Amino acid sequence: MKGILVQFRRSRHRIHEKHYLIDLGCTTRDEAKKYVGKQVSWKSSSGKVIVGKISDAHGNKGVVRAIFEKGLPGQAMTDEIEVSEGGKK
Repeated sequence: MKGILVQFRRSRHRIHEKHYLIDLGCTTRDEAKKYVGKQVSWKSSSGKVIVGKISDAHGNKGVVRAIFEKGLPGQAMTDEIEVSEGGKK
């Protein structure tokens, strides 16, 4: 399944460098909660792969929050993310 990297997880004074918001096409929070624990991966144009895990739903519009092992580059914004079955629920 594919998703779109929307934004960093941020607040007024801080950006969480390893936390990202991903739009999977869900419309409600309950639909998004079904993806908690799934593995996500971003692949660069040069072939580098950075892996993360969906931690929770974010808001009520179906966006999920994912935590990656390393921070992603800024060029990854609005890029596609691959969601796989790995990880625990």
